[in-house]
Amino acid sequence: MGEFVIKMPDVGEGVAEAELVEWHVKPGDPVREDMILAAVMTDKATVEIPSPVEGVVLWLGADVGDTVAVKAPLLRIQVAGDRGSEADVASSATSEPPAKVELAKEKPVEAKPAAPPPARPATETKVIQPEKIAERLAAREPAERPLASPAVRLRAQEAGVDLRQVIGKGPAGRITHEDLDQFIARGAQPVAVVAPGLARKTDIEEIKVTGLRRRIAEKMRLASSRIPHITYVEEVDVTDLEDLRGTMNAGRKPDQPKLTILPFLMRALVKTIGEQPGVNATFDDDAGVVTRYGAVHIGIATQTPSGLTVPVVRHAEARSIWDVAAELARLAEAARNGTAAREELSGSTITISSLGALGGIVTTPIINHPEVAIVGVNKIMTRPVWDGTQFIPRKIMNLSSSFDHRIVDGWDAAVFVQRIKALLETPALIFIEG
Repeated sequence: MGEFVIKMPDVGEGVAEAELVEWHVKPGDPVREDMILAAVMTDKATVEIPSPVEGVVLWLGADVGDTVAVKAPLLRIQVAGDRGSEADVASSATSEPPAKVELAKEKPVEAKPAAPPPARPATETKVIQPEKIAERLAAREPAERPLASPAVRLRAQEAGVDLRQVIGKGPAGRITHEDLDQFIARGAQPVAVVAPGLARKTDIEEIKVTGLRRRIAEKMRLASSRIPHITYVEEVDVTDLEDLRGTMNAGRKPDQPKLTILPFLMRALVKTIGEQPGVNATFDDDAGVVTRYGAVHIGIATQTPSGLTVPVVRHAEARSIWDVAAELARLAEAARNGTAAREELSGSTITISSLGALGGIVTTPIINHPEVAIVGVNKIMTRPVWDGTQFIPRKIMNLSSSFDHRIVDGWDAAVFVQRIKALLETPALIFIEG
């Protein structure tokens, strides 16, 4: 028998390492050729690694959540024959997950005996058993009857002590008079009688932060720690905009997408950026350089089953409102089903954050580092508005926008938001060129 070593593949140009986000096998599992063994992630793109050989898994080289360097041994497989081999698994740079990967050329190495080291657990979570928590309380099941003599039970009942909270040091965990004395001496409080079916819960669960969730955490930590945010909130009357949106949707062609409020906001952003290009920028605070962009690449914060991603509508300045809506729908679907390419999830110059119907009244969005601005959309609510003679119902939406206060002054932030407000409240202006 021989041993086949699979190394971490090169998952993209300039990428020196990747995070292991999932194992599909464990030591002792049989594998066949082309069977998916693991999944790794870099830059929010996931790449699946298949087996180039048939055999049995001997050893896993990392835990889920570990960062593994390119070319480092990832796993070993026992194969038939008397010669082993060692190979890297090459991946294309497109990284459209799940990516299909090919085996690089094999080079023979000396056969090794199958002596795998102890397997690492592939689970992402671990549960701390109740008996291991502070003071090692005997967190027994509610229906479990602790071992104790009738005399000990009577004393516990008179003292108002729940014997399930007492650790027994006698044979088989039996609770003795001494155990009860020590428990009471520690200042134990009588346990209140609760209704049937109610019980205390003492279990604790620790969940390892891995994959996309870890990427999000790192991104948020970076943005929060390095960017001094200023958040500006303004009410926008979108009654006329909603009427226009309804009219346009009613008359749309079969090949045209349904319009939400986001395409209108994106077109308003494009017009406003033309007047205030300083918000369509990124800031390299290490180099002290602000980069302003002529192109408007709008990131749209999108919730997916795996977590928050930001697909990017590129060159929004060159797209009609229908084109923007179609591209927005395509990217959102790709992000949710995990097929978005790496270049579709990066390169934004300004971001929109929207929680849709759950948008609340006010939010404080965190800037997508290294950008300098983010526009947050809150839900639309019908509110009474005084028109000078009476209260009338109007559809009101708040915009909660954050800016990098090192680059954007409060005055400029207010002017920016007020211009967007004017365009959304008079939506015909969105379609007027110049």
